Amino acid sequence: MSQCQQCGACCAAYRVDFSQHELMSEGGCVPDGLALPLTSSLARMRGTDHSPPRCAALSGRIGERVDCGIYEWRPGPCHELEEGSDACHRARARHGLLPLSAG
Repeated sequence: MSQCQQCGACCAAYRVDFSQHELMSEGGCVPDGLALPLTSSLARMRGTDHSPPRCAALSGRIGERVDCGIYEWRPGPCHELEEGSDACHRARARHGLLPLSAG
């Protein structure tokens, strides 16, 4: 199990905005029902605009064991956030988790 599957902090720390072209209805892979229209060109993952944010596709307990219900179809920003990156460490800190150790 990867450290990300035990964590999920990034899925409950940031807004996730992405191109509407990534929606299934536009030829992409992200299920339309999990996104909200934001502008004519942007959509946002449901739940990530809440306070605190938590993606609607996330299940489980942050820092213990989580699952992304659309992992294979998640939008670009989710692909871009890397395990162990500064954004990862900031998300973990928001949930009282220590930074990931290298390797």
